[in-house]
Amino acid sequence: MSARKRPEIDLSVAREVCSPLSPERFVFQYGMTAIAFFLTFLALLPLFSLVWEILGRGLSNLKPEMFVNQVIDFGFANAIFGTLKMVTIGSLFSIPVGVMTGIFLSEFGKGSKVAPIVRFVTTILAGVPSIVVGVFAYGVFIATTKQFSAVAGGFALGVIMLPVIALTTEEVLKLVPNSLRLASAALGGNRFQTTFRVVLAAGLPGITTATLLAIARASGETAPLIFTALFSNFWAKGLFEETASLPILIYRFYQDDRPEIFQLVWTASIVLVGLIVLLNLLSRIITSKKLK
Repeated sequence: MSARKRPEIDLSVAREVCSPLSPERFVFQYGMTAIAFFLTFLALLPLFSLVWEILGRGLSNLKPEMFVNQVIDFGFANAIFGTLKMVTIGSLFSIPVGVMTGIFLSEFGKGSKVAPIVRFVTTILAGVPSIVVGVFAYGVFIATTKQFSAVAGGFALGVIMLPVIALTTEEVLKLVPNSLRLASAALGGNRFQTTFRVVLAAGLPGITTATLLAIARASGETAPLIFTALFSNFWAKGLFEETASLPILIYRFYQDDRPEIFQLVWTASIVLVGLIVLLNLLSRIITSKKLK
């Protein structure tokens, strides 16, 4: 009897699925779609207006020699190099520590009493305002060495990058299928080999994406560098000297009345925004390759 009734049930379900929407559902569906598109447009409007303003004010005055001249010569080469230098210093500190912290929280700290404490502290650190991080780096370096430097600025940026990398690494490694761990153990791999040769390799694209996003965030930070690296119109001769950076250049000269300096601020803004967009695009490319 059930076999005879099954075709009738299948036909009724098919008719219901293939039947056109009622007027109420039709209006609701397309109405909600229109609202979603409208709210998306409102969310993107400030971004588009910001990019349009920066490009409109700075693109016409962007000249090739600005990429080789220092600030005193109406260029920003030393500011670009200083930003890259401090971000590199922060990355050398934050990436290894952040990745190892994420590995501990995901793989080795399960069931331990230390892991929740580490996760809680890392989460709190992720929400600390950047200016507070700058004050902390000032107390660690500047109050001790009595000298503003790129090392202090890099340390401050590294502290900002650290929780982003650690928490994202933990979440990425949690997404790795447990079957890979079991397969590695079945082939004779110990816990260390399984973690670093199998799990970490599987989560590497996601960790790379998190690292690039953390670098992009650190590249635009201003407040920590005010307390640590300050600014210089000239090329820094070493790591323990005041060092220029693009965010501080924009912050310092924005209210300058000289037309050439005012234009320098807008062109430097284009370079900084372009650097951050490039890093975000790289993260998207890596993520898309992972999904494929």
